[in-house]
Amino acid sequence: MDLFDAVTSTAQGLPAPGAGAPLAVRMRPRTLAEVAGQGHLLVPGSPLRRLVEPADDAARRAAPSSVVLWGPPGTGKTTLAYLVASTSGRRFVELSAVTAGVKDVRAVVEDARRRLAADGSETVLFIDEVHRFTKAQQDALLPSVENRWVTLVAATTENPSFSVNSPLLSRSLLLTLQPLTTDDVRTLLQRAVVDERGLAGAVTLEDDALDHLLRLAGGDARKALTVLEAAAGAALADGGARPDGDAPADGGAPVVVDLATVERAIDVAAVRYDRDGDQHYDVVSAFIKSVRGSDVDAALHYLARMVAAGEDPRFIARRIVISAAEDVGMADPSALQTAVAAAQAVALIGMPEARIILAEAVVHLATAPKSNAAYLGIDRALADVRAGRLGTVPPHLRDAHYAGAQGIGHGKGYVYAHDAPHAVAAQQYLPDDLVGSRYYEPSDRGFERSVGERLARIRSILDPSSGGAPPVG
Repeated sequence: MDLFDAVTSTAQGLPAPGAGAPLAVRMRPRTLAEVAGQGHLLVPGSPLRRLVEPADDAARRAAPSSVVLWGPPGTGKTTLAYLVASTSGRRFVELSAVTAGVKDVRAVVEDARRRLAADGSETVLFIDEVHRFTKAQQDALLPSVENRWVTLVAATTENPSFSVNSPLLSRSLLLTLQPLTTDDVRTLLQRAVVDERGLAGAVTLEDDALDHLLRLAGGDARKALTVLEAAAGAALADGGARPDGDAPADGGAPVVVDLATVERAIDVAAVRYDRDGDQHYDVVSAFIKSVRGSDVDAALHYLARMVAAGEDPRFIARRIVISAAEDVGMADPSALQTAVAAAQAVALIGMPEARIILAEAVVHLATAPKSNAAYLGIDRALADVRAGRLGTVPPHLRDAHYAGAQGIGHGKGYVYAHDAPHAVAAQQYLPDDLVGSRYYEPSDRGFERSVGERLARIRSILDPSSGGAPPVG
């Protein structure tokens, strides 16, 4: 038995997970047809489909030799890696970037190269959380990718442009996985309830319990199946209530998993959102309107209701970021900085501590001065563009860097702003048809009051009919 027996499978395909494996593992799709979502990556002829289901040797050679799968947790990155190995008959090796070092990577690559030379057997190397690999670890993968000693499938939840080395990324096909929709996760849960690999019909899931599970999951299939397994285990352990009201008995009707069972299993109270989700959206709406209305106590109340209900903290953080730009705006530009930092920290920390981070951002936004001037400004500009009010870019503002551009008047007469007094050059910037248009009208609240005063002086300099203006400062 070699070093990697614990994480490899033979060319005959991956072994089926045992009955004691977690539900999320047992329900891992066996074919592309069972994959939830990601239809944009699985259309006929797509690189991923050709990698999973090569029609012949020529198709296999044309398939990518390295793939980086980027997407949120629970969207199918590991599943797709397993399918690449199991449906194409390749050997599978899995390394975790959390525990593996350069020595481990090189050992796997050398073993794959030896097998390929000996009998032509191919290896799929799956690296989870590749963003945690150091530069040296990622560099160690380059020869194997360039020479096709392995088919590399790397998964990350971080933006590969920042977390994956450029040489490796340039040799890889980047595939972006989309968050699963509520219907996608619902289909997975319903399949797990009845499938022989899953709960095999031992339980039934009431509608309100299913709806609560879907809210808790936040588009994360693994989380949804984990919570379902915990709830089903709790129901089966205590016998639960039967649909027919009879006492439990072997071979009898399935045990009911209701909302109370889900709550008890995961120790999260379901703040009573109704079955159709109206209360869910009502609470979110009240939360945003309380922040906008500067009622910090109400905002914290609705935040608490969402947290107690198991709302995905990333969803809450996204709403806070939007509110910072839409409702606070330039009245307090630091609010957006706080909101973005909170969103990043929530993704890094997770619950339960994320509630403190969210609360800090909510307090900042709710107590900040408010302005929607920037929001209104972009909408006014978009309205003009969509109405066809475009005009041509003035010649002096056009790109003059390519050969021949200056010969046709591009850049002629352009005044470099930093050479002008106060770094404001009095020249026309808008197209002729839009001269004099005003999109951004600052409020007199918070920091935006000083922005408005400065903007008035700037506009007086830019206006060719103006006789000048006091210093901009």
